Amino acid sequence: MWYWIGFSCAWLLFRIGFRLKIVGKSRIKEAWKVGGVLIVANHTSFFDPPVVGVAYGKKTVFLARKTLFKKGFFAWIYPRLNAIPVDQERGDMTSLKRIIKELRNGNPVLIFPEGERSLDGEIHKGEAGVGLIIAKSKVPVLPMRVFGAYEALSKESKFPKFFTQITVCVGEMIQFSEDQLKIKSREAYQEISDKTIEAIESIERA
Repeated sequence: MWYWIGFSCAWLLFRIGFRLKIVGKSRIKEAWKVGGVLIVANHTSFFDPPVVGVAYGKKTVFLARKTLFKKGFFAWIYPRLNAIPVDQERGDMTSLKRIIKELRNGNPVLIFPEGERSLDGEIHKGEAGVGLIIAKSKVPVLPMRVFGAYEALSKESKFPKFFTQITVCVGEMIQFSEDQLKIKSREAYQEISDKTIEAIESIERA
């Protein structure tokens, strides 16, 4: 219930306050048929998780910093919004196993390969951990690119700039081959992550 309340509020906020535009809805519908899909996107703003969630339109698993789950309102609301706590300071095998389990159970999971918000609005190198998740889960990858969120609310902004248009463009779904996924090394995982970032970068604004 809380997830859909949050979804509805986010839908209204971004549709009305930021004129949200979604390009490539047919690709999203194809991903719905698959179920367990790893959604990947660039990350420049606090708005990115709810924006991508609204664009995808189905209940999605999100990742959030582990520190946000410790106390207060966020500690109460994040588990109800389908969020998984992740320790960004060190390897978190518990979170990794849960992400893979969600994907194998047919649930879409949203990940930002860069790991943190971009300070300059540009797309930066992805983390090897993303490649590890793809290799272990063997699920298709759906790349998305968010335009306008950085201008609407960058990491340095104190207040959002309402009526800045935010556009989510959806790329072609990627299925890595068995040969690409079978090599177990950090270098191989980094290569998968690099290809994922390239897929996001190749998406042009419509």
